[in-house]
Amino acid sequence: MNPVNFIAAEWLWLLALLPLLVLLYLWALRRRAAEALRVTDLELVREAAAGHRAWRRHVPPALLLLACAAMLLALARPTTRLTLPSERATMVLAIDVSGSMRAADITPDRITVAKDAARAFVTEQPRTTRIGLVAFSTSAMVAAEPTRSRDDVLLAIDQLRPQRYTAAGSGIVAALQAIFPDEPLDLSGLSLAGGDWGAGWSGGGWPARSLDAPQDAAADRKAQASAARKPVPPGSNPSAVIVLLSDGRTNVGVDPLEAARLAADRGVRVFTVGFGTLQGANVDFGGGWMRTQLDEETLQAIAQITGGKYFLAQSADDLRSVYDSLTTQFVAETRSTEVTALVALLAVLLMVVALGLRIARF
Repeated sequence: MNPVNFIAAEWLWLLALLPLLVLLYLWALRRRAAEALRVTDLELVREAAAGHRAWRRHVPPALLLLACAAMLLALARPTTRLTLPSERATMVLAIDVSGSMRAADITPDRITVAKDAARAFVTEQPRTTRIGLVAFSTSAMVAAEPTRSRDDVLLAIDQLRPQRYTAAGSGIVAALQAIFPDEPLDLSGLSLAGGDWGAGWSGGGWPARSLDAPQDAAADRKAQASAARKPVPPGSNPSAVIVLLSDGRTNVGVDPLEAARLAADRGVRVFTVGFGTLQGANVDFGGGWMRTQLDEETLQAIAQITGGKYFLAQSADDLRSVYDSLTTQFVAETRSTEVTALVALLAVLLMVVALGLRIARF
């Protein structure tokens, strides 16, 4: 049970007056009994005849006493830690659009199913959540900046098209830049899985922010300040998460485990989704065939490093179930919340019930 604190605790001394109300009620009962000896009271005679039910007449006053106690507590403005929808939540979907997403082991193909599930996921999020979209293949691009406009994100999802290679690490970096737009990341110490992580996007059909390193002096100073920032515990940022969906093995761009540590140092959790059947599938690459297979080990490591969680989705239903479970995990935030209105409402309800019982009895 969460502890309860009070913003205006100085009003709690009024609770000491409640015993006086109890004494006043007992005095009124004695006085009424004394008067009953002199004045015929059919109601008292009836209560005496049904002695085992006489306690019921004390219920309304007891409820009224509880209502007074609740009102006094409300006056002291109580607070407690509650898990509520976050008003500052920022979520970035990082979706693999490599050529292997054209595989048809999931009907009709992986990219179609992934886009359909992403659309449903976006529309179900609370309106207070800012959602962004990153697409990664040979490199990574921010297809939609974090926004509360669902239409912008849905439009960007519609324009996703399979490209060539897989750069999951670059996808994480791009997502971090979308979450922290005023904090250029220092990538000088990161190793590459292959190729150039900052290469241009091929075939994009949406306005997107590229991930070129900052060139001017002011941006360089910001990058140095970013590099010098003190790391925070993994998963400690309650307001920012990355959901990374991939169906293959990273072969270009930033090393995904090093990118994961970059996210962990900023407290950002990365929830990873392995999409595709475990046996893999053959994909046609320009007249030649290539076998694509899921890299579960790397995706599990990314989730572990950042304090997130790994999910496996081998069908359209699996992917929808994964997104449904994710909704409940990171759009909520535990924080100290004032509950004065709830306590006051309880007091009003107790008063209404007490008066209703009194009226029904007499």
